[in-house]
Amino acid sequence: MPETVINMVAFDIPYPANYGGSIDIFYKLKTLKEKGIAVILHCFEYNKSEQPELENYCKSVVYYPRNKGLKFLFSPLPYIVVTRKHQQLLKNLKANDFPILFEGLHSCAFLDAPELKNRKKIVRTHNIEHDYYSGLQKASKNLFTKTYYAFESRKLKRYEPVLQHANAILSISPNDFKYFSKQYENVGYIPAFHPFYELKSKPGEGTYFLYHGNLSVEENEMAVHFLIDQVFNRLEAQLIVAGKTPGKKLPEKISKLPNVTLQSNPSEEEMNNLMQNAQACVLPTFQGTGLKLKLLTSLFSSRYVIANPTMVNNTGLEDLCELADSAEEFIAAINKISTDEFTTEQISERKQKLVEFTNDFNGDKLLKIIEEL
Repeated sequence: MPETVINMVAFDIPYPANYGGSIDIFYKLKTLKEKGIAVILHCFEYNKSEQPELENYCKSVVYYPRNKGLKFLFSPLPYIVVTRKHQQLLKNLKANDFPILFEGLHSCAFLDAPELKNRKKIVRTHNIEHDYYSGLQKASKNLFTKTYYAFESRKLKRYEPVLQHANAILSISPNDFKYFSKQYENVGYIPAFHPFYELKSKPGEGTYFLYHGNLSVEENEMAVHFLIDQVFNRLEAQLIVAGKTPGKKLPEKISKLPNVTLQSNPSEEEMNNLMQNAQACVLPTFQGTGLKLKLLTSLFSSRYVIANPTMVNNTGLEDLCELADSAEEFIAAINKISTDEFTTEQISERKQKLVEFTNDFNGDKLLKIIEEL
């Protein structure tokens, strides 16, 4: 029986898998490999160098430079798309007739290329991108980046109809599915792939609360400021803020609070330990698009999870979280569970509800979609 082969076009080199988009792509590669699918990975090199580790999961890996520069800001195409429009990629995709999985609107520069008109094409959407960039614009304090996000959001909204050239669109969250299914045909839903093959939540109690995320992302920084300015400054409970690349102001601000500590750039092992030993992960967000991978990570690794409706609404995970919206509600939720033991019964219930968020379950869904194209 001949092997099943697909092309995957990734917007970044997905290893090390150290942020949401790259985590979804990397663990999708691993899952496809486990299910006997051979992947020709095409990826863009800009913040990372070539990664031999990827060859363990792919039939082959092809790297392309990303054409960054100010001149691309003036293109009618979104910056995140035009800087990945590399002619060698089109040439390489034309060289075979395997299905193509485009990761994110970022990678769709050739989705509507006449040369690929008769190919089987799937787009994995990672966000409603124009909404995501609009949210970044609102969170940004820098005039240049605020202006960039505003223009990019408008360009992305204009560009999005390119998705009509896909045979299937795979949204990452129920909210995104609802949006895309109103605009386009053949829309499906597959949650994010992730590092967890089993539930790692521990029974018992923790002595601190945890916020984790990429602290260089303005949306995450905004969430931390909310927690330290409006919630934990009114509590004795301990908060650990953990994540990569915090800005200059955050460490200074955190150092003034006796019950808040910062762990910058923790290793994967350190982050896993932080999550497993916390009493709860506290996860406000002010950006409603996509599925926050930190929510899944928390549910697979930690005890309680306190999140706001923007984080969990229509994810199917609402019942597994303590919900809070205002600062007062977060304070009440923290006080409510601060000394509650997380039980083996709660772990068993969570395990059952997370079956549909496992890589094995969603790998089978993806295979079925590929086979039925």
